[in-house]
Amino acid sequence: MAKQKTVYTCTECGGQSSKWQGQCPSCMAWNTLVETIAEAPVANRYAALAQTTGLQKLADVEAAEVPRQPSGVSEFDRVLGGGFVPGGVVLIGGDPGIGKSTLLLQTMCHVGVTRKAIYVSGEESAQQIAMRAKRLGLDASQIELLAEIQLEKILAILQTHKPDIAVIDSIQTVYSEALQSAPGSVAQVRECSAQLTRLAKQLGISVILVGHVTKEGSLAGPRVLEHIVDTVLYFEGDQNSSFRLIRAFKNRFGAVNELGVFAMTEKGLREVSNPSALFLSHHAEQVAGSCITVTQEGTRPLLIEIQALVDEAHAPNPKRLCVGLEQNRLAMLLAVLHRHAGVACFDQDVFINAVGGVKISEPAVDLAVLVSIVSSLKNKPLDSKLIVFGEVGLAGEVRPVQRGQERLKEAAKLGFTKAIVPKANKPKQAISGIEVIGVDRLEQALNHLRNA
Repeated sequence: MAKQKTVYTCTECGGQSSKWQGQCPSCMAWNTLVETIAEAPVANRYAALAQTTGLQKLADVEAAEVPRQPSGVSEFDRVLGGGFVPGGVVLIGGDPGIGKSTLLLQTMCHVGVTRKAIYVSGEESAQQIAMRAKRLGLDASQIELLAEIQLEKILAILQTHKPDIAVIDSIQTVYSEALQSAPGSVAQVRECSAQLTRLAKQLGISVILVGHVTKEGSLAGPRVLEHIVDTVLYFEGDQNSSFRLIRAFKNRFGAVNELGVFAMTEKGLREVSNPSALFLSHHAEQVAGSCITVTQEGTRPLLIEIQALVDEAHAPNPKRLCVGLEQNRLAMLLAVLHRHAGVACFDQDVFINAVGGVKISEPAVDLAVLVSIVSSLKNKPLDSKLIVFGEVGLAGEVRPVQRGQERLKEAAKLGFTKAIVPKANKPKQAISGIEVIGVDRLEQALNHLRNA
């Protein structure tokens, strides 16, 4: 038997090299070449799925609105943009044990009542899935189950039964006989996902692919996997906590950065209707260094508590630590606080925490972070019914943020009576139950707090 030839394939772009190199010659990425088996040429492996369509003008194509297929889980529908799209391919990734399979099994049980659903499992046996459904108390009588990892058999089943929705758990376990490499390799993941996507578009099947993640938290496999699918979702959460967050990073049929919140219970994942309550601590008495802000996750405003602890440094280099926020931005905000408000923290350790484990990326929390730092430094508690939001610039100005009206209405709905916001976000008509103070500069915001 002839010795199989090996090549080195880039996990980022899929480019190949005959020998290992530290840098990919195609995309110039470092340490991305992995050893794979060179594939023998195959005569048109896509022949069974090929579609012959000639040229046509874009104006002649009928752009019909396709009705969404609700998943039966409202938080999941929110992230998807309203439900599943026929022919759409969804990729969902997350850490092991975070609850991906549990969420999809619950979803399939809801969908299977009205539509044809097939659950393809490459990681668990049929008995294991049946035991999980029984433990969760789910009615799985309408779900078709297939425990298979060979791509050709999976495609044949989908072509024969033509389900409305299919789950592939997971794409890293599926392999094609046309390739000699092992399941989970770059070539296998790229080939299997491409053929499943092509079949989904051809037959109008909503396909959900479960993807593994690396130790850095990114999806395993080639980056082309994220490009060819329609929606990319990440399942986040601390395994020591019962709360789970599902976030959209790409969505061709809806808004990105949408957030769905779940609580893991003995009966599976339960939807959280009021997620703001998760991120607010309930102190017995007012404490210094705690400030409530409103962040926007997609179309949903969330109230989050920002906690700051400022303590005298006992080392030459004071510590700057952020949990849930960007650490580099904290250094910038401390410089703005010193230059434009005269509050120096160069000899203080500064610790910032976003309660509940949520990750905040938008700059609308800048003002709340600075207010909480000053509160902790001066050891002066803030009003428990106060909310603060606004972006702070390097010149000390307070910039407006998006959807300011919705943030204020959400705060008023939860019983907050006072708000310090950018002047441009101050509503022209008063919002019932909440006093809104508009500020242009950081100094103005801090003066309001001193005089309160």
